Amino acid sequence: MSEKPDKDSQTEEPTEKKISDAVEKGNTPHSREAAIFTSILAILIIMTLLIQGAARDLSAILMHFIDNPGGFSLSNGTEATLFLWRVAWDCGRLILPAIFVLALFGIAASLFQNVPSLVLERIRPQWSRISPAAGWKKIFGKQGAVEFLKALFKVTAVGITCLLVINADQNALMSAMYSDPTLVPQLILSISVRLVSTICVATIVLVGADIVWSRVRWRNDLRMTRQELKEEFKQAEGDPIVKGRLRAIARERAKRRMMAEVPRATLIIANPTHFAIAIRYERAEGGAPLVLAKGADLVALKIREIATEHNVPIIEDKPLARAMYDAVEVDQFIPAEFYVAVAKLLHYIYSRESNAHHHSA
Repeated sequence: MSEKPDKDSQTEEPTEKKISDAVEKGNTPHSREAAIFTSILAILIIMTLLIQGAARDLSAILMHFIDNPGGFSLSNGTEATLFLWRVAWDCGRLILPAIFVLALFGIAASLFQNVPSLVLERIRPQWSRISPAAGWKKIFGKQGAVEFLKALFKVTAVGITCLLVINADQNALMSAMYSDPTLVPQLILSISVRLVSTICVATIVLVGADIVWSRVRWRNDLRMTRQELKEEFKQAEGDPIVKGRLRAIARERAKRRMMAEVPRATLIIANPTHFAIAIRYERAEGGAPLVLAKGADLVALKIREIATEHNVPIIEDKPLARAMYDAVEVDQFIPAEFYVAVAKLLHYIYSRESNAHHHSA
């Protein structure tokens, strides 16, 4: 097993393949502080919108039971069961919406950071997760120091927030001791709402910084050495899918370039439907006839179509077209064995053009 590369040697930015492989294995940037913040925000919403009314109803029910316990018939097991179900339903009306809001905000925190995906790799047993050495390294390493600073910031922020809120409501708390006891829950709820909302505001900066830090740390952990880059490039070059894709791209480019040359041809030697070879020959250019394009079936039909659009002569010679298709290469002169046959076709074309000019004159 190859050793994990030294951090100092990981000087190159991760490639798209390295990043996609990490995401497929479930290695994605994740901020714990964002999840904690959304939970606190959910608690604030629950306290503001749900707790007050539901708690009031539940208190009324419980007070009615305490004040008049004889008003409930509990003469047999059925009536006792119905009574317990009623109490459970009233408690559920208070608790279930709170659980739903907490779950909704928890899911939203995960969706905000990364696209959800099922990764079995994350639940596969790994020794590094229970290794004491790995645990000590996390605690006393760079990551442990960052976590300690975050915890210190949170303790300090929450402590100062609690002191400020309690100090501001000190007189109200002291007065509550001599006031109507039924007003105490409302006072506690009001102080709790202010306390939680202040904590949310105090931790927003920490959450934003932690989201950025988690992504920076994740990308730094994926950084590669020069050797890893070379090995990945070699693997990509040797991948049959990549090779096939590169060959397809090269063929498509060559085909477009070849079709663009067809209008420059002097003549097209064609089988009626299967083969077509575009030849260029100009005395002023010197040299043997040059093959500009060749093709079979659909490519041959496309060559003929372009030639027709640009008034390039098309000569149908089935044996010559078949023989030349197997022997000639694009952007090369025709082999010597075809000189005589091609010369006859060129002579025929020049003679026909000369006669056409003579009759038009």
